[in-house]
Amino acid sequence: MPQFTIRLDCENRPGIVAAVATCLYDADFNILDSQQFDDLETNRFFARIVFEREAAIDEQGVKFLLQEVQESFGMNIVVHDHRIRRRVMLLVSKLDHCLVDLLYRWRTGELEMDVVGVISNHPQSALQHIDFGDIPFHHLPIDASSKPEQEAQLWEIVENSKADLVVLARYMQILSNDLSRKLSGKCINIHHSFLPSFKGAKPYHQAFTRGVKIIGATAHYVTSDLDEGPIIEQDVERVSHRDSPEQLVRRGRDIERRVLSRAVRYHLEDRVLMKGNKTIVFPE
Repeated sequence: MPQFTIRLDCENRPGIVAAVATCLYDADFNILDSQQFDDLETNRFFARIVFEREAAIDEQGVKFLLQEVQESFGMNIVVHDHRIRRRVMLLVSKLDHCLVDLLYRWRTGELEMDVVGVISNHPQSALQHIDFGDIPFHHLPIDASSKPEQEAQLWEIVENSKADLVVLARYMQILSNDLSRKLSGKCINIHHSFLPSFKGAKPYHQAFTRGVKIIGATAHYVTSDLDEGPIIEQDVERVSHRDSPEQLVRRGRDIERRVLSRAVRYHLEDRVLMKGNKTIVFPE
């Protein structure tokens, strides 16, 4: 049976859940999962609802059925038909551990998406041990003078591929404000530190200098503010004074892989709702 997920938010007031549930019931939908959050700070209501129906219907049909409730409560509603897989563009530089992990999880069916291409500022020979199969590979070299032209090419590839999501899988280039705005809400980056600590370059070396006892990684949406975007997922691991910067880097790679893959999966499963510079992530 066709399954759908809706994400919604609106001003919090009584009757929201009842109205949405009644609307779905009257349209012969069966609710499979429902999660909600009342934000007392902003008086906003957030929800994620998964449902199915035997009779044929598409995203536009679901939106039409919810239109009266949406207008009544002033809701923002996003509908996703589970039969439509998200199209994902992966960006990488030389460090390929996150890219390899995402490709593995995609090929084994853990990440339900269609990989529509890989973009790198290094030639494919720098990643020669990776089996890209029939995934299009785009080499877009960049330096300070060619950044505008390179980003124009990058954006053209993203648009032509009809990518729904762009993942910076250790793509070690800072996106311009213009490109960041174009990708707002649909670009996920992995930063190799537990933000907001140690932003920018070489965070593990910064952590070593500070003698930290915990290192981590952060997956967040990209904004024009470097490493300041809404955080989706984080994880940490204990370290000690015995760990060199190189050991921190090695241990950090494992954290980065699992944090990025979880963030991508949460996005694909419509578990993430934006709340200003924060996110609400509904658990599994």
